[in-house]
Amino acid sequence: MKNARRISLSHNCLATDVSWAPNCHFDHGKDRTTLKIVRRVGASPVERGSVGGQACPDIFELDDGRFAVIGTDTTDLLDGSLPADASRGGHERIVVITRDTLLRAKADIPDL
Repeated sequence: MKNARRISLSHNCLATDVSWAPNCHFDHGKDRTTLKIVRRVGASPVERGSVGGQACPDIFELDDGRFAVIGTDTTDLLDGSLPADASRGGHERIVVITRDTLLRAKADIPDL
């Protein structure tokens, strides 16, 4: 597979190099230059069994109601596999988190 990235599993966490594009911006009708994390959603990495609690997937609720996800960037691996009705903007990345991370966050996510 072109541009495949080797990923290793370590203490329930995926280890990889993740890059962030500083020119990413969010335009949702608000003139915002900052975002604040309000709370963690789900269990912390240590509660999920991480020995060091660092470099592990995580989910956070932001002050504007959106969610931020720390995960392994797999855009190069999964971009070509997206369903026909799914798309990704140039500033968006596809990240993977462990199943345990999402299932433990479920209880903290309100119903509509």
